[in-house]
Amino acid sequence: MPDEQPSLHGRVALVTGSSRGIGQAVALALAKHGCSIAVNYRTSAQKADEVVRQIKEMGREAVAIQADVANPHDVARLVSTTESQLGPIDILVNNAGINPIHPLETIGEHEWHSVLNANLTSAFLVSQAVVPGMRRRRWGRLIMFSSIAAQTGGVIGPHYAASKAGLLGLVHSYAKLLATDGVTANAIAPALIETDMIRSNPNVTPSLIPVQRFGTVEEVADVAVLLATNGYITGQTINVNGGWYMS
Repeated sequence: MPDEQPSLHGRVALVTGSSRGIGQAVALALAKHGCSIAVNYRTSAQKADEVVRQIKEMGREAVAIQADVANPHDVARLVSTTESQLGPIDILVNNAGINPIHPLETIGEHEWHSVLNANLTSAFLVSQAVVPGMRRRRWGRLIMFSSIAAQTGGVIGPHYAASKAGLLGLVHSYAKLLATDGVTANAIAPALIETDMIRSNPNVTPSLIPVQRFGTVEEVADVAVLLATNGYITGQTINVNGGWYMS
């Protein structure tokens, strides 16, 4: 019988976009459970270094790596640097993304491709780079950060909703194709988590949520840890939204 909650000690996790917000919380939570962490960032070097400092204070290994995960050359460097400094990647958390708000009539090809590349293509590129090693070692976890927008359309726009819905298709395909290889693939779909984006928007209030409060980044991170430790959950979307969308 497998362990009910396998240890993550000695595992290596790459968390994209983990210099702040939900990504930072996931990186710290995985480190608390024993992982070495590659902290990926695009521009926030100082914040990424601070996350690395906190992880090292726990006695874990960590490294901050700058990379634009929508760029194939950066992805190759990100993965190779992680593996050379920390070891083979066991857990990939595709968290990096953007959420630009535009009036519907102003969303054109540029806006569409920019968001699809940042949110969906990036997850595909990094996943494709780490999956071969996971299959060889017969152990791996792919965790994609989707959104309630994938399920309801959201409030940002079709470019964002489509990018987040595409991640669910990506999860379903990887889960099916890798089911016999010891590799799971799952998505987390948060809504109204208290981050800088939420705090700066006066139109977003806790009254929108059935539980009447915003979620915390730690509550989202707890779900990432669950998916990292569980080898039987695959192909699923875990909703962390205070009851706003029920499935």
